[in-house]
Amino acid sequence: MLASGRGVEINSTMDEINLLRQAQRHHLVVRGIGEEIDLEIGPGDDDPAFSSTTLVGVPMQESAAPEEQEDHKQLILASQAHNEEQQELVKLPQAKRKKKVVKKWREEWADTYKWAYVDSIDGTNRIFCSVCREYGRKHRRNPYGNEGSRNMQMSALEEHNNSLLHKEALRLQMASKDKCLPAIERPVYIKDLMLKSAGSILESVLRRDPHEVEFIQSVQEVVHSLDRVLSKNSQYVHILERLLEPERAIVFRVPWVDDKGETHVNRGFRVQFSQVLGPCRGGLRFHPSMNLSIAKFLAFEQTMQNALSPYKLGGAGGGSDFDPKGKSESEIMRFCQSFINELYRYLGPDQDLPAEDMGVSPREMGYLFGQYRRIVGQFQGSFTGPKIYWSGSSLRTEATGYGLVFFARLILADMNKELKGSRCVVSGAGKIAMHVLEKLLSCGAIPITISDSKGYLLDEEGFDYVKFSLLRDIKAQQRSLRDYLKSHAQAKYVEDAKPWNEHCDIAFPCASQNEIDQPDAVALVNSGCRILIEGSNMPCTPQAIDVLRKAKVLVAPAKAASAGGVAVGELELNHEYNLMQWSAEDFETKLQDTMKQMYERSLKAANDNGLKDSPEALVHGGNICAFLNLAQAMIDQGCV
Repeated sequence: MLASGRGVEINSTMDEINLLRQAQRHHLVVRGIGEEIDLEIGPGDDDPAFSSTTLVGVPMQESAAPEEQEDHKQLILASQAHNEEQQELVKLPQAKRKKKVVKKWREEWADTYKWAYVDSIDGTNRIFCSVCREYGRKHRRNPYGNEGSRNMQMSALEEHNNSLLHKEALRLQMASKDKCLPAIERPVYIKDLMLKSAGSILESVLRRDPHEVEFIQSVQEVVHSLDRVLSKNSQYVHILERLLEPERAIVFRVPWVDDKGETHVNRGFRVQFSQVLGPCRGGLRFHPSMNLSIAKFLAFEQTMQNALSPYKLGGAGGGSDFDPKGKSESEIMRFCQSFINELYRYLGPDQDLPAEDMGVSPREMGYLFGQYRRIVGQFQGSFTGPKIYWSGSSLRTEATGYGLVFFARLILADMNKELKGSRCVVSGAGKIAMHVLEKLLSCGAIPITISDSKGYLLDEEGFDYVKFSLLRDIKAQQRSLRDYLKSHAQAKYVEDAKPWNEHCDIAFPCASQNEIDQPDAVALVNSGCRILIEGSNMPCTPQAIDVLRKAKVLVAPAKAASAGGVAVGELELNHEYNLMQWSAEDFETKLQDTMKQMYERSLKAANDNGLKDSPEALVHGGNICAFLNLAQAMIDQGCV
């Protein structure tokens, strides 16, 4: 980056994480040959990249002193001389102020500094970074060194090129281009951190895993919450560094044959992030977007969620880039069997128990378990899944969705409010979203939306039990949500849109990660939303979280709010419980007790760390409580 000629004051407290702040993507601007830009060159700053460049003078400002104008002319003449004449320049008297010159945008710059673009700010042309969108001396060779020392500074271009954080961000973009993928639409967005120790942890993750955007985002949220904890105990810094590296990551090939006899190959993932508290539990996701970054993000989120729960469980996540949509039953069965043929050796009741996630229903879980049982020769019940005879549970399918609504009721109770009569916006149309709708109706709330990948369905009058039954039939038959309009003409289906513009009191995002970006968050605030209950893992981008925090929208994190499935999944494997004999009332009572524990643990951790009044109190409190549980176990077990 290049600073302006007016001299930019160096902020000595600037954290190095600010180097990658990217609120929006900025497209690269290509400049033509000969276009002029401003450079700052101080006395003694000799950039060899421009040693052979012809300098072009610019008119001096009216306020410039005559002595400075004379020195400027001498500098231009000296730059056009031979090397022997250039040595005479050293003997010239030094000006009190830095000399301002303008260099033409040369062709070799476009080749060498592809990260740069020219833009105007406050009427002055500057060179900006396409990755960081910053200008000036923002990138330091040694962020922890003496930033005020001129001897520690390099020329602006060299400073930028030698910035570690910038190089990693640049590698991330270049790697995406090498893989013939589109440019990163959602660049890594780094929040300000209070401690340099927290910043160094995030920097190490960026350096080690620069391509894993989802995982970096998940880590950033947790590190941001742990600022206060890390400042109290330096030992936690080393614990967190160890925790952020998964214990085991398995990537494998999944070949399968379709109904036409043609062979296909997909990629399978399973990340066993931490077993420090117990055997791993975590979902399997079958979706074309699945990759190692998402697998690690899901595993890390599951690790934190399980650590926050009352049960001693580790965390895992995984799946495949296989898309079950449009596949026949036999094709799905053959894929599941091939998938488990490789993964089975890493599973077991005391090692790892997979569960359902996006694209994995009881049908897929049945195929997976059947092949697993055939290979190991034992009926170990090592899979968790609803409504299948071998799992022992007929109620777990409702647990996550019901738990979200129970968590919302706990929040409203502390605000002396109730759920009855509240307008609720729900995204998604999967198992979680449908059961959120069902429980909202029983609580007297008014759910008005549901969505899929092509748009959202809006019924201003709200869904009732008759309408909900129709929606359930439509989803069971894999029909479009538009079919709802045939029976209810007053409703409307909005294509290529999200439901966050609709007037509501509470939002339940239950679709996928990062479904709410900055414009969506602004729309939510403008629509009157005051509480957001996360049904999917990490549904909001960091920019969206910033908007919600400033608007004081209370956010209930998925780590706590969506833990109902974890609770019942553990109980169904406990021989002391027989869920088949539970009534619906017993099930809901047990689920409400679990959600209350999660809520109180999160709130207590937030209060203990002075975060009670923050709209993100539950987010920070949940992260802190989960981390302290993991940290204590890791300290007790030693460096393993």
